[in-house]
Amino acid sequence: MVSSPEKQSFRIIVTTFSQTHLTDQLLAWFDQHHRDLPWRDAACGKRNPYRVWLAEIMLQQTTVTAVIPYYLNFLSKWPTVKAMAEAEDKDIMRAWAGLGYYARARNMVKCARFIADQCQGAFPRAAQDLLKLPGIGPYTAAAVSAIAFNGASAPVDGNVIRTLSRLYALDALMPKNKDQIQRKATALLPQDRSGDFAEALMDLGSQVCRPKNPDCQACPWIKSCQAYAGNVVLEFPKKAPKKLKPTRRGWAFWITRPNGHVLLEQRPPKGLLGRMMGLPSTPWEEDLASFDRAIKPFSASSCQACSGFIKHTFTHFHLELGIIQVSLEGDVEMAGVWVAPDDLETEALPSVMKKAIAHAQKS
Repeated sequence: MVSSPEKQSFRIIVTTFSQTHLTDQLLAWFDQHHRDLPWRDAACGKRNPYRVWLAEIMLQQTTVTAVIPYYLNFLSKWPTVKAMAEAEDKDIMRAWAGLGYYARARNMVKCARFIADQCQGAFPRAAQDLLKLPGIGPYTAAAVSAIAFNGASAPVDGNVIRTLSRLYALDALMPKNKDQIQRKATALLPQDRSGDFAEALMDLGSQVCRPKNPDCQACPWIKSCQAYAGNVVLEFPKKAPKKLKPTRRGWAFWITRPNGHVLLEQRPPKGLLGRMMGLPSTPWEEDLASFDRAIKPFSASSCQACSGFIKHTFTHFHLELGIIQVSLEGDVEMAGVWVAPDDLETEALPSVMKKAIAHAQKS
């Protein structure tokens, strides 16, 4: 650890140095070490904005490895924004199932239809115009503008926050430091390679300046990084203490007819897992309803609780879900759709419902 006077002196040197060299160093590194990804199918500024937008929507809070097969599948089904705009909601949700954060898919379809109907099928070029579209926030707007059109925008995601927080040893706590990071990133923008710069920062954070095991010796900014100079890389970015996630509980129902078909219902269009298919369930609340209370609507049927609970974590809470098997004696009419067990995999089922179905089937 360097002393405070030494660290202050070092920071002055780094600030002067960064104004002329940091961007060139990053781009030179990127030219040699960039990732080959399916949405990087042309030079920045010459890419299809639909493909850039689709990838960026999918990549929000999701890993590259998880996104690639979904991205390729979507392109095969809906190769243009017009094709997506004309698609049925249920088909989009079915193709999205398992990718998580389902509001992204609903907003994605709204955006595609807006572009097709109100923008003559053409994406706006400027970030401030992209921001006016449904489901597009500051990061996605900046990314599409920079990567598809070489617009003068600097998208800031988690990788960028981490990398620049370490480079400048920024003490502000996340997420309050985001505006500060935005100013730093914008100041580093090159005049003619903003798309490459955006992807270079993403790749540097993903490949080198990783959260727990950064490869500092491979970093083009090692001589300029203030966190590295102070031997405090893992202390950045500064984060506020995490709030404990609450746990909610509920029952899901595996309801079968005599022919073995299973009842699925579609969740409401708004809210968690909106428009997704799944097993009927009780509300997900802090206190679990008793078994007798849960099966009251099925008092004339055979009901049995599966042993154990499935566990699933959403962004804001943990879920513990018990499964109750309900065997109907006749073809009772109920709201929802009846699906043969072999056809369940073709439905738009979120991960939590796939877990619930697997638990019911093995019990």
